[in-house]
Amino acid sequence: MEIRAAFHKKLGQIQDEILVMGSMVEKAIEQSVEALKNRDLDMAKHIIKDDLNINHKRYEIEEGCIKLIATQQPMAVDLRNIICILNIITELERIGDYAEGIARIVLMIGDEPPLKPLIDIPRMAEKTIDMLHRSLDALVTQNSDSARQIAAEDTEVDNLYNQVFRELLSFMIEDPKTITRATRLVWVAHNLERAADRVTNICERVVFFVTGK
Repeated sequence: MEIRAAFHKKLGQIQDEILVMGSMVEKAIEQSVEALKNRDLDMAKHIIKDDLNINHKRYEIEEGCIKLIATQQPMAVDLRNIICILNIITELERIGDYAEGIARIVLMIGDEPPLKPLIDIPRMAEKTIDMLHRSLDALVTQNSDSARQIAAEDTEVDNLYNQVFRELLSFMIEDPKTITRATRLVWVAHNLERAADRVTNICERVVFFVTGK
């Protein structure tokens, strides 16, 4: 019983670290879009630098999982939980990479005038952050129904992306001089769309952990 208690205590600590990593990623997405809106190059550089901390957190959690497997030799549900965690932290790291990618686009844009007011891109970021936060809550509470619901909400982000793409395409057609600026905003929207897809992957892992399917 003591061994089981020690195992679950360590697993709980690892889950706490996942929430910390998730918070870091959420902040990176939020700040990357803020940097875009405000043409804040210093913030963009800060996001790029901080991505190293997200990567480090991933490896730290991964090492903890490997030690847990080596020392406790978990079976069945416990092993499935650890495998789930290893997959989730990989997804979180990739979402952080998308935020870093947006920050690099901000540096490319520099101080050039905005092509249009940013409306749907911030909405994409807000929705993605909300989905990510709730997906990690679903992991901790082992709520597969919630995870399925969150995954279904990815359609909302896809619809916003399609809307952004169509609008920016119309700018390019009407005035070819806007192609470069419009393309960079498409890249930003694409990064957010892919980040939401990664959240869907997290939800699928939660469902697998809880149900085994």
